[in-house]
Amino acid sequence: MKPTVAAIVVAAGRGERAGQSHEGPKQYRCIAGRSILARTLDNIRSHPAIDRLVLVIHPDDRDLVRRALGSDADHGLQVVIGGPTRQESVRLGLAALAETPPDRVLIHDAVRPFADAALIERTLAALSDTASAIPALPVADTLKRGAEASLIAATVDRRQLFAAQTPQGFPFGPIRDAHELAARSGRTDFTDDASIAEWAGLTVRLVDGSPDNVKLTTARDIALADERLRRAPGMIDVRTGNGYDVHQLVDGDHVTLCGVRIAHDRALSGHSDADVGLHALTDALLATCGAGDIGDHFPPSDPQWRGAPSHIFVAKAVEIVRAKGGRIMNADVSLICEAPKIAPHRETMRQAIAEMTGIGLDRVSVKATTNETIGFVGRQEGIAAIATASVAYGESA
Repeated sequence: MKPTVAAIVVAAGRGERAGQSHEGPKQYRCIAGRSILARTLDNIRSHPAIDRLVLVIHPDDRDLVRRALGSDADHGLQVVIGGPTRQESVRLGLAALAETPPDRVLIHDAVRPFADAALIERTLAALSDTASAIPALPVADTLKRGAEASLIAATVDRRQLFAAQTPQGFPFGPIRDAHELAARSGRTDFTDDASIAEWAGLTVRLVDGSPDNVKLTTARDIALADERLRRAPGMIDVRTGNGYDVHQLVDGDHVTLCGVRIAHDRALSGHSDADVGLHALTDALLATCGAGDIGDHFPPSDPQWRGAPSHIFVAKAVEIVRAKGGRIMNADVSLICEAPKIAPHRETMRQAIAEMTGIGLDRVSVKATTNETIGFVGRQEGIAAIATASVAYGESA
């Protein structure tokens, strides 16, 4: 069975060396238009091996988190209040996972926004039930040990010296126990989690780090990261998402399809207005950025969505896509029903979808077909819809 993996992103620090800013501590500052924290979390949560994500924050930073992450603050993220030190914040993050413990855990600094998938993969590949792993770079500079009066005492042999990075990976139980033991022993001086693991007698392996995986510590670091992203050529990443929905036909006097009310001798049954076209489109948009489906954001068990117009759902999906840097390229909806006739309403539907998504009318398609009297659609027991959306991501860094 594949081991379960959780990730803890530590973001409770104050970052004094970066200076003061109206944006708050350094993890909330923007580089190329997005917060450092949002970029860091995107890299971690987008890796397919990560099952759970814990964000550890300072107790004063709840509003800063919501501002920095937007709608992502509520999506698949467990927020934990940290402690006065990084070490204590990690311990609290591990404790939050302990009720349903993962097999392995990655621990990552919030101010390392350039940890890419290859780095994460190398770290995970070196992990086992008995061995931890950290990315690290061999020290390239000649190292000197200083003495009094700014004199050199010795030149240090650098051949076995490495600069540690994060994310650092551990088998969950041993690193949790090591942190608890350090806390009980009054040890609060560890500078990273690997040093706690070493102190506790755990095996820690080195894997190749990345020179791009810099920690943004000073104001200059942040400025250089901003410049790097703004100067980098944008890679256009075009993604296609699909959505499908079906609702039962019951007694009634109208149906709502693609935002248009159509007089009919039946009605669609659903918790909201049961607009299958817009429900399918919502799922298609969310699929382009891995943001779940309509039920995750608008659960039918929530009474506030009873009878709600489905354009609300599309608007939320559009907001999520844009927050992740996406630009909607086109939307295509196919309605599958025996009745009512769609052709007289097609242009009104296209116009409604164009307004909801903010794209040109020529980028919206609405089609309809029957099911040739076959199946539940053919028997007029329900109406189905299939939607496809294309979204371009990464056009600007």
